[in-house]
Amino acid sequence: MRRFNMQAPARLCGAIAAVTTLIAAISLESWNQAKAAIPQPSRTVSSFNLATQLDPFDVAQVDSRFCQYHLESAIASVIESPGFDTAHWGVLIESASDSTVLYQYNAEHSLIPASNIKLLTSAAAIQIVSDRAPETLPSFSGWLTEVNRHSDNGQADALLRSIGGQSAARNALSALGVQSDGYTQVDGSGLSRNNRARPSTLVDILQAMDTYDESGLFYNSLAIAGVNGTLRNRFRDTPVQGKLYGKTGTLRGVRALSGYLANTDYGTLTFSIVVNQNGQSGRVLTQTIDYIALLAAQVERCN
Repeated sequence: MRRFNMQAPARLCGAIAAVTTLIAAISLESWNQAKAAIPQPSRTVSSFNLATQLDPFDVAQVDSRFCQYHLESAIASVIESPGFDTAHWGVLIESASDSTVLYQYNAEHSLIPASNIKLLTSAAAIQIVSDRAPETLPSFSGWLTEVNRHSDNGQADALLRSIGGQSAARNALSALGVQSDGYTQVDGSGLSRNNRARPSTLVDILQAMDTYDESGLFYNSLAIAGVNGTLRNRFRDTPVQGKLYGKTGTLRGVRALSGYLANTDYGTLTFSIVVNQNGQSGRVLTQTIDYIALLAAQVERCN
């Protein structure tokens, strides 16, 4: 179903009031995150200097495609470097079409996901609204865009309240096949450090919405790399620009990025990259996540 198309941001000022009114009218009880040198002379991933201190690097250093069987060593050389000795990483990258895992690292570890918790909130809301009041979905898109693309914390918390809170969200996500033991949600926005999620759970949500959300509301509410929202200044002038639709996550010592990524050989990839590391530069964490995402975009099938 996934199409990497461009849609103009829909920021509908009256969306919240309109949707809330509609919900009340139909008596809904609840509306609710190296050296990456690949040993292939013809297909390499440019290295970067980690030396004794981790230096921020540019995603433009990934300048060519390389074979899938090198992906593990390429990512490991980054996240296992000395600069991340105290970091907690969780990464899962898989094919959206058949769930083939291209890479995983601590995918079952429960981590602070920051604003990636908004993926739970918005997925649950779409499930509830589409089941009970599908005619209101067009009015709902502006609200979802504020929550996911622009990562508006107030709107996300309001959205969770409007669908009935954590309990209603949990029930809706369960109906989508998302196991409740894979996350702990205490707000709609991800501002609380008591929120937890496994990268595997975030990918489960992405996979479920890829098939469930035929309207494309979820997908089109995400930020587009190098184009808009919280990703407007990331991945510019790289092969990923315009080809990654994702949700960012930012707290002190926390960075996350989960979403959909176009790959020439594998089609659409679903992925989640989360890192928790107190005391590390946010810029380093963000650039490392972007580097991993670009590696995933450049990987290809090789015999």
